[in-house]
Amino acid sequence: MPDTVTNLYLHVPFCAQKCAYCAFYSEAASGELVNRYTAALVRELEMVAADLKPKTIFCGGGTPSLLNLRQWETILRAMERLELLGATEFSVECNPATVSADKAKLFRDFGINRISMGVQSLDEPLLDRLGRIHSRAMVFKSFDILRRAGFENINLDLMFAIPTQTMDIWHATLNEAMAMQSEHLSSYEVIYEDDTPLFDQLQAGEFSVNEELACEMYEELISRATTGGFHQYEIANFARDSKSINPAGQPAIPALACKHNLNYWRGGSYYGLGPSATGYVRGVRTKNWSNTQLYCDQLEKGKRAIESSEELSPLRRAGEIAAFGLRMNAGWPFADFQRVTSFDLRKEWAAEMEQLTERGHAIRNDVKFHLTHQGLRFADAAAALFLR
Repeated sequence: MPDTVTNLYLHVPFCAQKCAYCAFYSEAASGELVNRYTAALVRELEMVAADLKPKTIFCGGGTPSLLNLRQWETILRAMERLELLGATEFSVECNPATVSADKAKLFRDFGINRISMGVQSLDEPLLDRLGRIHSRAMVFKSFDILRRAGFENINLDLMFAIPTQTMDIWHATLNEAMAMQSEHLSSYEVIYEDDTPLFDQLQAGEFSVNEELACEMYEELISRATTGGFHQYEIANFARDSKSINPAGQPAIPALACKHNLNYWRGGSYYGLGPSATGYVRGVRTKNWSNTQLYCDQLEKGKRAIESSEELSPLRRAGEIAAFGLRMNAGWPFADFQRVTSFDLRKEWAAEMEQLTERGHAIRNDVKFHLTHQGLRFADAAAALFLR
């Protein structure tokens, strides 16, 4: 049998209410549907367990912490029975309004060792603007609860370029976030996705996008995070690590970087379970139905709830891997890329690398290719050049 898959993503589609910027598949929680989902997720875990030996698990959403203690215990006991616990890194996304001491203890008891907390802002009017259900006070309270429960790896998720957010507000948020001394920081610029309230407000002319201010906020993020002891390893991700410089003097990936996400950016396989989840196993990409009722119906009939699957050609997959990997500060060492994909970046993508280098958006040497500081700001455009 081929090597078992070592990375697992679980999607919890429920939220207390939809945030104004969110385009991920999620819906309001109702008790009976959440119970059906919990049972269906256990069935899906049973179907793939024989092919899984997780080193990383990431539970995202939605709001995974919205599930109650009994629902969480049902999932975790099933994972224990199926021998799916014991991952080196087991992350769960939490909303500050849904963290409790009992839940934190349950998580720790079953080996969950990393929490990603969706803070987004520490400014009350901006939290209201985004449609968040938590207050700034809840952020600090929940962080303390997690620390007391023994969590030593916590990520804070922030957003910038929020409508009406000023540089002074962003400064204050960054200062408070640094003072919390988390191990990881993720920070994303607001993206205006179709079918979201923020997009509709933008289209209606209720506010305009200030690209210059967004760039200044991104620069301030990097500066403040760096002086605060974090090391940037991907466009929007920063982690602590006192040993982040390797003997050759080249920046290494910090030890507290999110290992699950590193697997994505380096083209690894993973199972994706739950409504709307995507997976990539042995050259085949799958996507589950983005409909919780239909997801439950399928699994109750004993079938995986897969809406679509496609087998990617080796070259197309290599192009995707190149694109994802360029999001990281380290870029792609040529030897690593060839080992992962069997393609030589210097042959298949020579023209694209030259184009980015001439623009000043990338640097190429004998060992690797990586985006510059300016190039990382436009990484999506750079990545598109590598897709086949």
